Amino acid sequence: MHCAILWDNDGVLVDSERLFYEANRTYFADLGIDLDVSLYFEHFLCNNAGLWHLLRDRGWDDQRIAEGRAQRNRLYASLLRESPNLINPGIESVLEEFVGSCRMAVVTSSAREHFDQIHGRTNLLRHFELVVAAGDYAREKPDPEPYQVAMNRLSVEPRDCIAVEDSPRGLRAATAAGIDCIVLRSELTEQHSFEDAFATVDSPIELGWELRRWLARRSAA
Repeated sequence: MHCAILWDNDGVLVDSERLFYEANRTYFADLGIDLDVSLYFEHFLCNNAGLWHLLRDRGWDDQRIAEGRAQRNRLYASLLRESPNLINPGIESVLEEFVGSCRMAVVTSSAREHFDQIHGRTNLLRHFELVVAAGDYAREKPDPEPYQVAMNRLSVEPRDCIAVEDSPRGLRAATAAGIDCIVLRSELTEQHSFEDAFATVDSPIELGWELRRWLARRSAA
């Protein structure tokens, strides 16, 4: 197997991106900041910047912001605990189809504690030989480093890889690493065009079609 499918986690494998949005929305609402979907899309899903700069403008120092992040993370962890099944419907069938023909890895910006909390209640990790998460690299998506780390550990070249993402920053990270990328849209990203993607899909069924198309094109090259 000389090809590799590199999977994002939140919003692709599991329906956790909306919970992270809710945790942030709740946290910032208590501070008088209305984090609507468009603002979340711009600051979290496009640029990975968050809204902490708004709190710096209010005079918050690094320690207070770190405490704020910790409080937000506790809210997120609580929402994860309250969700009985986070697996995106249909995604496991796609994993089972391709695990025998391509190498599989997870490349995520998730903190390990949240990633482990999620997958302690799924059986998805059996499909993957590698997980690259926050702490395994210095620069997060949209920087290409997470994908570069994964490719280095798998000893594969960009031309042999395809990424599955759900956000503009994930797409930018993959394309900057020289990797084709399929974007699986969600309610948070359904209005975005993702023009640089190999394909944009709205369901795991469509995702399977596009992965087969990519494999066929690669085999014919």
